[in-house]
Amino acid sequence: MKSNITLIGMPGAGKSTTGIILAKILAMGFIDTDVLIQINEQRTLQQILDINGYLALRRIEEQEILRLNVSHQVIATGGSAIYSHAAMTHLQQISTIVFIDVDYDELRRRIDNFATRGLACARDQSFADLYWERLPLYERYADITIKGANRSQEQVALEIAATIESS
Repeated sequence: MKSNITLIGMPGAGKSTTGIILAKILAMGFIDTDVLIQINEQRTLQQILDINGYLALRRIEEQEILRLNVSHQVIATGGSAIYSHAAMTHLQQISTIVFIDVDYDELRRRIDNFATRGLACARDQSFADLYWERLPLYERYADITIKGANRSQEQVALEIAATIESS
């Protein structure tokens, strides 16, 4: 087993909350790359989007991921990390990548602040467009896929832990 576990998936899939629970279950540390970006940039994701645009946010996210040199951590990425082949290759080298797969309808129920959530997408791109664009990328990079719809983050974390420990 690689020493880190990286959680990928759409906004609203529960990566951050599941990651915290999973880190507790496995006695690991926890890193949220969205939080790293906000700390290092000294502004929110939405502020970066508003001022610099979604491509700048994606570049910043890639840089933060490429800087990760950690072990024994659960890493929750931003949903757009999968646009960077370099970032995803780095994560593949240092971690087992787990895709928390939540279907579109469930994500729409979970997300009510699409316009202000800090999503790295074009202004004219709908959430549906984003979902269908990203889904094959998540599937491509995932070592493990866990269904996350209609389940609590604790249930998802327990399944990830069981799957990791049995592999």
